[in-house]
Amino acid sequence: MKLRSVAIAAAAMLALAACSSGTDDTAASGPLQVKYYSVQQPTEGWPLVFGKLTDDYAKTKPGTTLKVEVAPQADLDQKLQLLASQNNLPTIFNAPNSNELLQQMYNSGQILDLEATLKELGVFDKLNPAAVELVKKTQGGKLLGLPLELNIEGVWYNKKLFADNGITAPTTWEELSAAAAALQAKGVQPFAASGQQGWPLTRLLGNYLFRTVGPNALQDVKDGKAKLTDPQYVAAAQAVADLGTKGYFGKGVGTLDYATAQDLFLQGKAAMFYMGSWAVRDFGNQQTNKIGADNIGFLPFPTVAGGTGTADQTPMNAGLTTVVSKKGYNAEVGAWLKYIVEHYGDRALSEIGLVSGFTANPPADASALTKGVVTQIGATKQPLLWFEALFPTKATDTATKNVTRLVTGDMSPADYMNTLQKAIDQG
Repeated sequence: MKLRSVAIAAAAMLALAACSSGTDDTAASGPLQVKYYSVQQPTEGWPLVFGKLTDDYAKTKPGTTLKVEVAPQADLDQKLQLLASQNNLPTIFNAPNSNELLQQMYNSGQILDLEATLKELGVFDKLNPAAVELVKKTQGGKLLGLPLELNIEGVWYNKKLFADNGITAPTTWEELSAAAAALQAKGVQPFAASGQQGWPLTRLLGNYLFRTVGPNALQDVKDGKAKLTDPQYVAAAQAVADLGTKGYFGKGVGTLDYATAQDLFLQGKAAMFYMGSWAVRDFGNQQTNKIGADNIGFLPFPTVAGGTGTADQTPMNAGLTTVVSKKGYNAEVGAWLKYIVEHYGDRALSEIGLVSGFTANPPADASALTKGVVTQIGATKQPLLWFEALFPTKATDTATKNVTRLVTGDMSPADYMNTLQKAIDQG
């Protein structure tokens, strides 16, 4: 079912459920059980950290427990619609994949405005301002979900390959292109990227636009102030296409999946890898990382001559956020939530090396890469979204499915952007 259809179908159910929404004080009469509906298992990721913190909290509030129910992410929206129609949403749950459905839930009184809630609890300052801004950009201007992870994106590079070939870390697109040419001339594949997934390539296009047109480049397209067929936008597609047609992504880029592309980088067969900081955990795996974590450096996406974007405008994403049921919220849940927000950032880092949208101090034994990610987040003046973040579903599919044709020369930059603009116009 398409996301627009999901949201429309959900509207009636949410409206019915909203009639009986409100604060539920029944949990205050006994031990608190927080129900968490998540796409992750209780033994991993966000539920694991929540579970550890709930166990700590229970030392002063005996009987407090966390119950995690898991569903595949593909089934999340449908399950949430059903629970909403039954007026039975859990205490907390992963935000739906469809932002339209999320907005329906908020407008019908199903979920909390977390900015107001956390300010009332006195812990709003525990959130990273960049994370708050980022989430608001994707959630209708409101903080509806907790940013349980916060990823920066950029170019990871093999320090040894750079040094062996006399290359210094580039800061401009021109320097990056020159480095790629020098590496290829020495028989080293410059970039590893997954054409099969598509989005690792469209990320380059989006970031080039942010550096040339500026941080509002894609918002202007959404608002109708600009079109992807405008000269500056087509020029961005041309710049990314040039990387491919010059062979900088190696052979068969369209057949590479995410894991294979990452392996090329970690085996030293490619010098650079554009990816989010979620990959740092894989970089720390000594069994798969053959080049060594200490040999990996990070480059913010480079600036472009004549562009208005700057290097401190960093591509970020907060993953799948977690929202709080308005009906399930009461004073007891508030006290638990306050404790979670106060401690989540540090515990996520120390427990699983996860950088989140909460303030945190990296533990002494944190890897240099993890500390670098935290530093980069702190230095970010303005978070940027990804290329398709504001696109309708059809346009997102069009972008990712055709980008391999763009970088292999099978589709011209003008045709790629024209096809994509038509998909946007059709909604």
